Amino acid sequence: MSSALAVNGKGLRQDSGGDFVACSAALGAAVTRLRGDALTEELGRIARMLLASPAGRFLPADPLDPAPEPCVTASGTLVHEIHLDGSFYGCYEVAGRPDYDLEDRRLLAGLAALTGTLLQVHSLAQRATHAYAQVEGQLAQQSQILDQIHESVLTLDLMGYITSWNGGAERLFGYSALEAVGHNILFLYADEDGTDDMSQPDAFAEGGGRMMEVRRRKKSGEVFWASLSLTPLRDLDERPVGLIAYLTDITERKLAEERLHHLAYYNELTGLPNRTLFARLVDQALMVAQRNDAAGCVLFLDLNRFKLVNDTLGRRVGDELLRQVAGRLRGTLREEDVVAHLSGDEFAVGLFDIRQHFEATTVAQKLQAALDAPFLIDGHDLRVGASVGISVYPQDGMDADTLLRMADIAMARAKEGHANPDRSVAFYGVEMNQGMHERMYLESGLRHALGHGELLLYYQPKFEIGTDRIVGAEALVRWAHPERGLVPPMDFIPLAETTGLIVQVGEWVLEQACAQAAEWQRAGLPPLRLAVNVSAREFTASLPERVAATLARYALDPCWLELEITESTLMHDIDRVIGIMDRINALGVALSLDDFGTGYSSLSYLKRFPIHTLKIDRSFTTGIPNDASDCAIASTIISIGRQLGHRVIAEGVETLEQLAFLRDSGCDEVQGYLYAAPLPAARFEQGLRENWLLV
Repeated sequence: MSSALAVNGKGLRQDSGGDFVACSAALGAAVTRLRGDALTEELGRIARMLLASPAGRFLPADPLDPAPEPCVTASGTLVHEIHLDGSFYGCYEVAGRPDYDLEDRRLLAGLAALTGTLLQVHSLAQRATHAYAQVEGQLAQQSQILDQIHESVLTLDLMGYITSWNGGAERLFGYSALEAVGHNILFLYADEDGTDDMSQPDAFAEGGGRMMEVRRRKKSGEVFWASLSLTPLRDLDERPVGLIAYLTDITERKLAEERLHHLAYYNELTGLPNRTLFARLVDQALMVAQRNDAAGCVLFLDLNRFKLVNDTLGRRVGDELLRQVAGRLRGTLREEDVVAHLSGDEFAVGLFDIRQHFEATTVAQKLQAALDAPFLIDGHDLRVGASVGISVYPQDGMDADTLLRMADIAMARAKEGHANPDRSVAFYGVEMNQGMHERMYLESGLRHALGHGELLLYYQPKFEIGTDRIVGAEALVRWAHPERGLVPPMDFIPLAETTGLIVQVGEWVLEQACAQAAEWQRAGLPPLRLAVNVSAREFTASLPERVAATLARYALDPCWLELEITESTLMHDIDRVIGIMDRINALGVALSLDDFGTGYSSLSYLKRFPIHTLKIDRSFTTGIPNDASDCAIASTIISIGRQLGHRVIAEGVETLEQLAFLRDSGCDEVQGYLYAAPLPAARFEQGLRENWLLV
């Protein structure tokens, strides 16, 4: 034995019987390349070569089998079993030499140890390869199964990007896996805002899956309904890494549900909500009204002469008449109003975005007016009208059924007590009926007044503080009623605004003020500005042209005219408003901002408005000088006006103390009963000529 080798920590030497290193290399090659009997034979040959024995063999064993009985060593035979980590791999047996010594045993033990290690590694590799092959087979089978099932299955990462796409998804959406994988799920959305939870999987991936119904878009562009089930996709450490999505086309079911819903909640003939849906919508609106402490009204409409048409001309004509009536009613109302076809010739309307219940009267009249034009059906010129009953929330009821019942009672009352049932309107409450009749009386009278010279203009002077010189006047409309005398503006101006008559009133005021100013201009009186109030309804793109035409018609110098606009008028579509104001300024007409501080008070916009004067509202003047808040507000408005280069005028000045405070604060002008009440044109002209204080 010439040298030592390190095998399993044991020193081995090689002798003339064989080279251990060469045997080790041969052993490694055999285990790597050979299997079965060929491997067994090669291992026996290596053992014979190593121990220079004429006989030698390797007796294999399956390491998974139970360990066998110990090998029996015969005389003149050397045996070594291979045990490693509790597994038995077989044994080496060599024979034919009479002189096996300790060194031979160590050589055989080293060979056995190395063989055991190599066989163990080979066995593990075989099992791993087999397991890998099994996994691949299972995955291939699962992939086939996923591709064959009807349901669409896809996976997403936490950012919503598609990571897998089965055959069902290809068939449902029309996109191949190559086209879909790698894209964000949003490209399948039918709704542009992408609001359902599939676009944000991390929002619920921690808490388990969920189901929903969504709209999706196919490659063809077709939009369909799908049932979507989402389940978290987790890694080996149970951390969410994405989602598994299951989709099924439910378009047919959804369409069927929609048809059933429509049949359950809409009148089949007119397409309007039926009584059931109307009650639900009204009750929902009442909940909002209750939170906002707002008013609401229900209108009950019953058609007049419909039964006669239906009985005389037949049901087909009657049905078409109802469809056309429904169309006119819907076209008259706003989007937020609720209109329903209850049954037969009965309709109902819910109004909830109103400031006061009397506005329902205006809506009722508009609905009745919408039915005035004849209905042309099958060559017949048909005319129907409607009687309207109104109930008010919360006075008459707290729920839809009660309000509808009370409105029905009011409708019957309207039919009985009116000479013209097509114009009959009644509130359920007696006191409301009285107020409604008063309001309708005033509205009718105001329409008459506009065309019969009953409106008058009064002029309240504006005085410059310090000089007491008249520098202007505000034109104020008065109504000389033939029976009631002079009707205060507070009684008919709100009515005019609600009914839309304010536009005609405003046009009349502008016309009369310019006519009067032209008369004073021709008489040689010193120029002064006559302020005309412009309502929000009048402040449109056509206003500058109307003003220009009026000035031209009377050959009036623009320095005689000033337009007063309220603050709330300016807070909608700022750029459009400023454009209108610039065009008015270009005419040489001054602009005054009325009631400043009572509206939105947007100081960021105030600097952009091309105005000349700020007017302090009388609600702030009244408390001066005793109310600290009113004093602070008035002082602030005066300071803002002066810094922006505007003149400031205070209205409603009635006491010397108020005047003194305003003078000390730097206010430029005042108007109010301290100096003069609104005056007819003749008395105002007298004051102009004499320039003395009118008291």
